[in-house]
Amino acid sequence: MTMSRIVQWSITVALAGFLFGFDTAVISGADKPIQALWGLSDLQHGLLIMSMALWGTVLGAIFGNWPTDALGRRATLIMIGVLYLVSAIGSAVVSDPALFALFRLLGGIGVGISSVAAPTYISEIAPPKYRGFLVAMYQFNIVFGILMAFISNYLIGSLMTEDAWRWMLGIEAVPALLYTLLITRVPRSPRWLILKRNDVEEASRVLRLINPEADVDAEIATIRAAEDDERNAHARFFSRRYRLPILLAFLIAFFNQLSGINFIIYYAPRVLEAAELGSQAALLSTAGIGVVNLVFTMIGMSLIDKLGRRTLLYIGSLGYLVSLVLISRAFFGNALGGLEVPMLLALFIAAHAISQGAVIWVFISEVFPNHVRARGQSFGSSIHWIFAALITLVMPWVLGTFSGGPVFAFFAVMMLLQLVFVMFLMPETKNVSLEDLQKHLVGDDVSLRRVHLSNARAPT
Repeated sequence: MTMSRIVQWSITVALAGFLFGFDTAVISGADKPIQALWGLSDLQHGLLIMSMALWGTVLGAIFGNWPTDALGRRATLIMIGVLYLVSAIGSAVVSDPALFALFRLLGGIGVGISSVAAPTYISEIAPPKYRGFLVAMYQFNIVFGILMAFISNYLIGSLMTEDAWRWMLGIEAVPALLYTLLITRVPRSPRWLILKRNDVEEASRVLRLINPEADVDAEIATIRAAEDDERNAHARFFSRRYRLPILLAFLIAFFNQLSGINFIIYYAPRVLEAAELGSQAALLSTAGIGVVNLVFTMIGMSLIDKLGRRTLLYIGSLGYLVSLVLISRAFFGNALGGLEVPMLLALFIAAHAISQGAVIWVFISEVFPNHVRARGQSFGSSIHWIFAALITLVMPWVLGTFSGGPVFAFFAVMMLLQLVFVMFLMPETKNVSLEDLQKHLVGDDVSLRRVHLSNARAPT
């Protein structure tokens, strides 16, 4: 098996995650300057500035399965790079909040589509033994992009005062252009070529590049047999046949956002200033949180194919609970200042990075069959981003009305419910081929009592 080639393609595709993370986090440095510049109310600021990209992300996630299936995974990834490029340049040069919102919307659409196309592509070229690690590289690039956005914001904010926010947003054009050029060098997904284009010759060529020693004809026959099962079922996406994958995708995406992760990423400077740190110290502490995010994402990537997806979510759920309860207690007790809240936020980020951060895109890309994988990835991503947008929309008002105590207490209760989900419903998907997972998780006779039968072994 030519792992170096698979890793190279996966890294290139996963760079969409870097732009995803950078675009998501870079707005935090422009948050307060833009609100002051255009004199926006908290609700206007939340809607037009802070959450507009997320509403674009919702649109991209909802409709991202169409280009991913119709145009192909690679063509869609190229389109994403163009959207990021236009968004970065446009949002940096405009002088009107409505136009700013439009360009942020375009970038958000790119984020949403990338959360469909990139994990789908990587899962379809990755061998089962390494699929978790390779798909998790998308998440690694997300947090690396977040870290680079925090560092970039801090450096630009330190070097200039006037219009610094424009440079913070515009610098994204550089990695967007580089990514767009690189993605043209990856091949099309062999599963997409077989199932959507019936191009067996090109699919065979790509499969041989992936593994020159594989029985390509047998592999294609397995893919086609799984597809025939789905076509013969004549099932709509929202039907009894797919109810278990849909439920699993909904819950993991729901709990990902109800942990409070996007609240922390978007509003970390405000939270840290509320903990009586200065604005520059808040930005610097935010960069430190970004480092923790990166390090523990790497740890999660190294463990996801060894310990499995469920074990990582057990670990993360406990870490969430400890950190969120203690942060809430710190705000309620007015015991703020120093390093207390930044350290607890770092613990929260570590819990997220090693669990939900590493698992979510892997898990959603695994539980749906080939026939509806892009649609399933789109569904899970949509749920993720709808809740992210809602949280980001209301948080300026929430932070203006409540202290951090009740906010973090709410997120703690949600993480207790996530622990229940992991204990009683979530299956383990490590080291199982996509086609074998389909047999265990899809069908009219699948019941929740059989969910843990998905612990099948991958073919060797």
